[in-house]
Amino acid sequence: MPVMRSLSIVLLLFLVPAVKSPSALTFKPLEPREVIVEGNLHYTIVDAQGLAAMLMKKDFLFINVHIPYEGEIEKTDLFIPFNEIEKNLDKLPADKDAKIVLYCRTDRMSNIAAKSLVKLGYKNVWVLEGGMIVWEQAGHPLLFKGR
Repeated sequence: MPVMRSLSIVLLLFLVPAVKSPSALTFKPLEPREVIVEGNLHYTIVDAQGLAAMLMKKDFLFINVHIPYEGEIEKTDLFIPFNEIEKNLDKLPADKDAKIVLYCRTDRMSNIAAKSLVKLGYKNVWVLEGGMIVWEQAGHPLLFKGR
């Protein structure tokens, strides 16, 4: 038995690549993917790492659609309830090609809001996959204003 255990450890050392430091363990963002709403209407899903990279050179309108308020991601521009998108068109860009990124707590509400936006003619809508929960699990902070 001890010989087998030693052999297993030696094999593992050869099969598992060495990591020099914990900082060497980095995660690459997944490629964004499209969700088809109907016909040629679609929006894009982005993961937490992808959104973090996008926020470094922010070039989009960033909207928290979660109700009730349960926190926010830094650089959020607007708070529009997911079920009141149509009532807040005056807050949205007139340019239907403008990039809009939505998020909520889990992504349920932001997916509903994204479908509304693409049906209203917006062509560059993105949703944070997994919402604020996955954002935090990926090691990114949430802000809590007014608490």
